[in-house]
Amino acid sequence: MSNSPYIKILLQKFILNQCNAEEIKEVAEYFKKNQLTDDFPTVDEVKELLGNMPLMDTATAHSIFTNITVQNKRPISINRKRGSYKKYISIAASVVVLLTVGLVYQIRSNNHKESLPLLKGNEITIQLENGDIQVLTETGQAALTDANGNVVGNQKGSKIKYDTNTSIENLVYNTIKIPYGKRFQLQLSDGTIVHLNAGTTLRYPVRFIAGQERLVFLDGEAYFDVAKDKKHPFVVNAGNLNVRALGTHFNVSSYDDDDLTDVVLEEGSVALYTKNQKFDALKNTVLKPGYKGSFAKKDSSIDVKSVSTDVYTSWIYGELYFRNMSFKNIAKKLERHYNVTIHNQNQKLANEKFNASFKQQPIGVVLSYFNDIQRINYTIKDDTITIK
Repeated sequence: MSNSPYIKILLQKFILNQCNAEEIKEVAEYFKKNQLTDDFPTVDEVKELLGNMPLMDTATAHSIFTNITVQNKRPISINRKRGSYKKYISIAASVVVLLTVGLVYQIRSNNHKESLPLLKGNEITIQLENGDIQVLTETGQAALTDANGNVVGNQKGSKIKYDTNTSIENLVYNTIKIPYGKRFQLQLSDGTIVHLNAGTTLRYPVRFIAGQERLVFLDGEAYFDVAKDKKHPFVVNAGNLNVRALGTHFNVSSYDDDDLTDVVLEEGSVALYTKNQKFDALKNTVLKPGYKGSFAKKDSSIDVKSVSTDVYTSWIYGELYFRNMSFKNIAKKLERHYNVTIHNQNQKLANEKFNASFKQQPIGVVLSYFNDIQRINYTIKDDTITIK
């Protein structure tokens, strides 16, 4: 596989069907250049990426990848003639099709009685421990069940509340995924309330086990209002960073494509330490209210500074605050918040820093603001914004 971290991430996102329109084009061009041979993830790598899904047997996995490599080793003429690009898009799409066949096989091998939901990519979903997927609507009401059909929680609109009386002996995890452009709220079985921002995935136990720490796994951004329980510390694992609390209010932003994981504390205290370290109150970085801890993913360093917490928590109310932020990073937040794709061809603009705030305003108003102060030249077509 390629030694380029960006290419690895891009191919992984493509395999999991998580690429936006621009990234799909990049993958197609990469396939065209490399002919889908040397840098495609291995069977084991893909099985690891799909760890939350029921594992397929090795023979089936290898069969799927054999089909991929056989197809991709056929002679392909690389030219600029009309239709050539579509051909490579088709080849790229075939990989997703083959992998989808593998996933469907996994579902069927577990004797699921219901067919796999046809997902459009913009639904809020909950995946059970056994791989079953339940699709949620923001205005709907539904009972959440476990693999045996037992009710473990209930949804009412944009909130889910898990049953505090559910009795289980072993940890059973659910995984909720929030697409771009949407937000959601969970109340876990211990009473902890979690606000989930757009583009966020949270893996959490249906019911916490007595005598064990309350551990959840975050990819994205969430605000935690942790129920107090001195006997059972609450730990958020955000990639290589652990955030440990007993009862407090804090925000964690840890998107995969960001260089930093930011932890902002509003109330109480939290300890920050890497997942390879053990908790040590004397050695770990401890935040006080009104402070932000920024964990650098590249070198695992932690920088602490005083901040205005409202800037980092306003998203809960649908608001956006930017303080001394580069347009490059602002564009990322706008893509997540509005579920759009932004192509910025103005490199000077990318590095410009801005202070701005927007309260539940449409994307057009936001772009008008930047146009007023920078005279940017942009076009909007469907959900794609191009800045020239």
